[in-house]
Amino acid sequence: MASGAFPGSGQTLVYAEGAVPELDTVQVDCTHGPEFLYGEAQLPKYRDQLDCMDQLALDPEASRRFIRDIASQI
Repeated sequence: MASGAFPGSGQTLVYAEGAVPELDTVQVDCTHGPEFLYGEAQLPKYRDQLDCMDQLALDPEASRRFIRDIASQI
């Protein structure tokens, strides 16, 4: 089951969004500490990254099957 890598797969991030898109904020964990990004020029790449991850993710039932398959091999 390989779907390849996706952009940003090596970093931790939190995308905080709400009813007012201008207040959206991204927190990226860096070696020097957390970095907060909220500029309209910065946010689209993180929205795109999360959309890509969502498209590649397994649905809940397929995730359960995948985890059960791995657990049965241990």
